Amino acid sequence: MPKKRMHQTISLICTVRDEADNIATLLESMLAQTRLPDEIIINDCLSRDETPLIVRDYAARHPRIHLVFGGHNIPSGRNSAIRAARGTLIACTDAGLTLDTGWLAAIIAPLEAGTADLVGGFFRPVSQTLFELTLGAVNYRDVTEVDPVTFLPFGKSMAFRRELWERVGGFPEQLSHCEDLVFDLAAEAAGFRRAFAPDALVLFRPRPSWRAFARQYYLYARGDGAARLWTRRHLARYTAYSALVALLTLATRYRQLRLPVAVPLVIGTAGYTFAPYRRLWPRLGRHPIHQRLIALAFVPLIRLVGDLAKMAGYPVGRLRAPR
Repeated sequence: MPKKRMHQTISLICTVRDEADNIATLLESMLAQTRLPDEIIINDCLSRDETPLIVRDYAARHPRIHLVFGGHNIPSGRNSAIRAARGTLIACTDAGLTLDTGWLAAIIAPLEAGTADLVGGFFRPVSQTLFELTLGAVNYRDVTEVDPVTFLPFGKSMAFRRELWERVGGFPEQLSHCEDLVFDLAAEAAGFRRAFAPDALVLFRPRPSWRAFARQYYLYARGDGAARLWTRRHLARYTAYSALVALLTLATRYRQLRLPVAVPLVIGTAGYTFAPYRRLWPRLGRHPIHQRLIALAFVPLIRLVGDLAKMAGYPVGRLRAPR
């Protein structure tokens, strides 16, 4: 008879800071899992609001919840939580999210089956405004668009073996952003197996304003620069926009070039916005026509603002890149 697989302790960890307005929602979703973890480790990272008090209140009522303190940023907070955890399997998420009830069961399954050492779950935007709805469609892929082979897990929805975390030296604490992708790539370089769990869903609210969205993408790109990630992708963006500016300048000076410039510009814009429009249109079904038109007009503007924010953030990150 085949040997029965021994139970492996599961620790669900999260690092938080100043999340008093949403930490209860996250904790409730953790406790509502169809597969409960053996323990929930919440690491508070220098909160200045009532976040620790709320977590303590939950811990007093739910013994599987434990509050610890440590770290100065997200990766150091995650490492602090994992050091405090006793699990051989670590599930990881972030504050400001809600876990689908089947999230833990789905994301742990490949680890327990012995088919993977690192698992990436998925995430779905849940909007409250027309802008958030459009932003979610523009910037976040549908699960059908994901290549499971190349998908890199994000810290808000991942699980891994403790031995993997130990082997790669934990999350890189010198980075304030993109630390999860660096962690993934280190695991890949060390020969660990990776899997994608599309049913392991976390729900999140997209940024509520243009300013918040621009800041988010600026910080993401700054993190790419600091981690020296996706250099070719960022260079391609600078090249494309430089060419666009050059073509528009020529078309302004020489009328005979306006049509030849307009044609590739329209084709390029259509290609760049096709996928967002394809995702967005079905989601606008119940909205009145004027709101649909506004949402459609948002799409190229969101692309532009996101690209400008990335182009501003990436060189700052490169200049600050740790050696």
